[in-house]
Amino acid sequence: MSRTLRVLAAETGAQILINLRQMEFIIPTLVMPAGFYTLFAVVLPGSSDNAAYLLASFGIFAVLGPAVFGFGVSVANERERGWLQLKRVVPAPAGSYVGAKLMATLLVAAIALAEIYAIAGFFAGVELDQPVWFALLAVHLVSAIPFVFIGLIIGFFMPSNGAVALSNIVFLGLSALGGLWIPIIVFPPLMQTFASYLPSYHLAEIALAVSGAPGERDITGNLANIAIMSAVLGLGAVIAWANQRS
Repeated sequence: MSRTLRVLAAETGAQILINLRQMEFIIPTLVMPAGFYTLFAVVLPGSSDNAAYLLASFGIFAVLGPAVFGFGVSVANERERGWLQLKRVVPAPAGSYVGAKLMATLLVAAIALAEIYAIAGFFAGVELDQPVWFALLAVHLVSAIPFVFIGLIIGFFMPSNGAVALSNIVFLGLSALGGLWIPIIVFPPLMQTFASYLPSYHLAEIALAVSGAPGERDITGNLANIAIMSAVLGLGAVIAWANQRS
């Protein structure tokens, strides 16, 4: 067990260094969420409730980037360069590669969330009880899982150039169409219906309910939908993993 943990820690440390050296990863993961939240919650706040509302949805936005880009782009690059084939013959514990990437992704997501939470608390005037802050953090971090599955599917099936393009499309599409930037209530009916098929929308609704944002919400349907979506995406990631190993 100790050897497994040492290998996982070494892999995670290496992955963190790789991420921090890539500006194309840093900008959408650590710069954009904090910048966008500052713009909409502090500079152009609108009503007094907007900052608290956006805290919940922008938290989902903050974990979306590290999950999609950290897996979608990096896995595709490493697969294309033959790194995954080399990993198969290295005497490392099974799953350490994905496990290390997941740990690195969650760490980057936690940093992005800390930025947004600090802006919300110190500059946007958001006041939440301490248990609510911790519950919201837990929801936001767990929300990375279905996006990780999406990233794995992209990384294992797409060539590196295609993975970059598709990851950007997925990142922006899930953010904008899932209501992470603007509530879907202002969308046309057809776009509102489309949003209900996106994991980002359901995760945002769950986060909004946990944060106590204005408006009554029954998240039973959101929880059921995200469970089904996560199961389907997880199965897709397993198939993609098996396909590249065959």
